[in-house]
Amino acid sequence: MKVSSSPTSSSSSKTSSLSLAFDAAYTKRAAELADKSAGFTAPHPNFGCVIATESADGEKVVVGEGYLYAQGTTPAELQAVEAAGERCRGATAYLNMEPSHCLVDQSAVSALVQAGVARVVIGIRHPLHHLRGKAIGAFRSEGLVVDVLGEDLHCKTVEEALKSCHLVNAPLLYRAACRVPFSVLKYAMTLDGKIAASSGHASWISSKMSRSRVFELRGRSDAVIVGGNTVRQDNPRLTARHGGGHLPQRIVMSKSLDLPEVANLWDVTEVPTMIATQRGAKRSFQKFLASKGVEVVEFEILNPKVVMEYLHDRGCLSVLWECGGTLAASALSSGIIHKVHAFVAPKIIGGKNAPSPVGELGMVEMTQALELIDVHYEQVGPDMLVSGFLQPVPDLTPVIPSVDETSAIDPTVSPYEASIIFFYKTWDPYGAFSNFSLHPMKMPDENGDIYMWPSVEHYYQAYKFAGIDDPTAKSCFEDIKNAKSPEEAARLGRRMQRQRPDLVRSDWESMKTSVMYEALKCKFSTYPNLTSMLLSTAGSVLVEASPHDLFWGGGRDGEGLNYLGRLLMQLRSELLRDSNASNTTLQKMENEVR
Repeated sequence: MKVSSSPTSSSSSKTSSLSLAFDAAYTKRAAELADKSAGFTAPHPNFGCVIATESADGEKVVVGEGYLYAQGTTPAELQAVEAAGERCRGATAYLNMEPSHCLVDQSAVSALVQAGVARVVIGIRHPLHHLRGKAIGAFRSEGLVVDVLGEDLHCKTVEEALKSCHLVNAPLLYRAACRVPFSVLKYAMTLDGKIAASSGHASWISSKMSRSRVFELRGRSDAVIVGGNTVRQDNPRLTARHGGGHLPQRIVMSKSLDLPEVANLWDVTEVPTMIATQRGAKRSFQKFLASKGVEVVEFEILNPKVVMEYLHDRGCLSVLWECGGTLAASALSSGIIHKVHAFVAPKIIGGKNAPSPVGELGMVEMTQALELIDVHYEQVGPDMLVSGFLQPVPDLTPVIPSVDETSAIDPTVSPYEASIIFFYKTWDPYGAFSNFSLHPMKMPDENGDIYMWPSVEHYYQAYKFAGIDDPTAKSCFEDIKNAKSPEEAARLGRRMQRQRPDLVRSDWESMKTSVMYEALKCKFSTYPNLTSMLLSTAGSVLVEASPHDLFWGGGRDGEGLNYLGRLLMQLRSELLRDSNASNTTLQKMENEVR
């Protein structure tokens, strides 16, 4: 990208307008780059970075770009710095969102500071409260000029760039503000508003091009939800075929579990399936599903709201609803749908009893109708795609006073007063305790050679297949070693374990806690700041807050075994003993000297 900035006789206000146009264009470009990883970064943000400088002939030129592929991969800022090289000196970095900056991850800020970048333009502040403003403060403390769109920079083009920054991370913004995943309702209907014929037949309403777009939407989502009737009528696969490498989890909501024994969704070799049902429903069928590898989660009262709250706790960022009219109406009534994608086909099917996209909402006047905002119209083949938001994208402005500011005023106020410390995702305040945190460590590989493992999760997943004399197992071991992110390593390991349980080492169940513990010990011994953080939790119970992992996590209602928390507390005890022993020895030496 090149934008001319040659000198003219314009007034300073015009020069300022031109400068704002550059800032808006390059920040928007950073948002476009960030969007390339949509679906792969969840539950983490989409980050993009553009570094631009003024050339010898007075033109503003891009010298480096990058985007975060997934958590655990090279930060966008570092990619851009490496591409720009020495041209970073005095340059401006454009970021669609404030980078994560905390005790255990300062790589983004460090990359730009050490490269000699003079100014940073940021689209939006980080939406998570404990990270909001941290990187901005760090940049400014290092002497860099920082401008935030909508706060320090204002004009129409800036507003458009700011909108792009909001949209690319809309799932995270909604999640942070609403405490539920970003939910999109998608349906295809005929020109007369039908989603199927009176007989229930629905293949196909929309064109092949529209269906390809649906695959793309699935590929950007963490989960796809349907109701029991869709399973019975359509027997869907709900895969993202043709839409990229990301495969979202498939979820079926069914109170009665009146579902067929033979269904495409029960094949979980490639993609996991979860059934959300009412507590106590058809226990025998639950056992049948479990034997197929399908996860069943019971709720006291099943409705879209509680399912979304549960998926939020599991770390879901975005959910695509591809359900029928009854469940769609329930989801809309619950207020958890944030956006709608409606594919309208130029067909008329008629039929008094033919189903419509949305069932009964209880509205009796047109003034009660739900209205979309920021509506877009796009022709997709012969169809028309109408999309828009039901709720505006949250604008999370800084909260003052923040927890840190309050603690500075009153030291007795602490954000971590509880005797139980929960951690789950790497973005949590204690997220560095997670086995998914990006902390490379040197440990042996299958051949005994020292290898720099990107994370504990890489090591743990790979060692499921260590020592197995089989080409597929050895190939899987290498694929996991080289996985781009901890999440990808976990997907590879879990998928192979489901597909080929015979390749998992025979002693795995008895050895997996030892494998995890050795990796955790190596990680904490490699990073003194992590050791300090762990020791600072002395006296508190550590709980891995995964609601669905009942072995490593604490479970939804505390029913989990919390083995990851237990191992960390065991490691903390060892470190405290070593620290106390060291202090005792030091004290003896000092006494002898006296």
